[in-house]
Amino acid sequence: MALFLSDQDVAQLLPMNECVDVLDKAFASAGKGQVDNRPRNRIRMPGGFFHFMTASDSDSGVFGFKAYPSFGGPASAKMIVMLYDYETGGMLSCMEASRLGQIRTGAASGVATKYMAKEDAATVAVIGSGFQARTQLEAVCAVRDIKDVRVFSRREERREEFAKRSTERLGVDVKAVGTAQECVDGADVVIVITSAREPALLGEWLSPGAHINAAGGNHWMRREIDEEAVLRSEVIVVDDLDQAKIECGDLLWLEPRGTFRWDMAKELQDVVAGQVNGRPSPDSITLFESMGLALEDIAAAKHVYEKAKAQGIGQELPF
Repeated sequence: MALFLSDQDVAQLLPMNECVDVLDKAFASAGKGQVDNRPRNRIRMPGGFFHFMTASDSDSGVFGFKAYPSFGGPASAKMIVMLYDYETGGMLSCMEASRLGQIRTGAASGVATKYMAKEDAATVAVIGSGFQARTQLEAVCAVRDIKDVRVFSRREERREEFAKRSTERLGVDVKAVGTAQECVDGADVVIVITSAREPALLGEWLSPGAHINAAGGNHWMRREIDEEAVLRSEVIVVDDLDQAKIECGDLLWLEPRGTFRWDMAKELQDVVAGQVNGRPSPDSITLFESMGLALEDIAAAKHVYEKAKAQGIGQELPF
């Protein structure tokens, strides 16, 4: 019988280090041609949007989809992931996916950081202090020995709270600072996770060897980083080219200007598979643009489902 798993179950069963490993394997499968991932579809509704995204992975033996509305307000954004057996089509699980989405979004940046950041990266800048920023930082700390973190967001109380909570939870020194430039100065890894429509990160602030994870701009109207940040990046990687061509505002705005072409961007699956060098030199500036993929959802969901079955967690559904 299929299992229903709540957000609380997911949070219990999906620690960040395990999710990074799961997504690493999923992108490796994609690099071998064993994955079919379809870009997110958005249907306009009277009060908002309905979002739907789907993928299959023959290597892990599952397929499925994530669906969610966004009508304004937290109550309308309830996410679910439906997971199915690749061979039989049988339903395996229905699970709430708010926490799953938060964890897997961070883990995708963790995978990119693993392959694209300097091996000795020790300092992190975080621009943004919301729900998603927490796991972005946690994932970077899972793949690098981070010693020092600075965080900036527009509201002082939010960034102070983020610094305090992250210091306690991750065991690293996280300091709130007063400007984005101060946050980024000298950082080895720069996380940008905002809903900004104008760039929150300027390329002139970046130090040689910096790696950028830009994970908030999955809409053509959003821009988190400026043109110079893109042009200074020796390697530009997206989680999926088809989806980036629809959603990646940071790159979509530059294409008509002629300063960026889509053949300049590579896919994360090719970096993980060893077909693209994610860090050509110690001084290379590298950029990962994360849209969020259904592949990540079904890979994380399968891991959660298997652990839930083994531990007797979840509610059996009557079909």
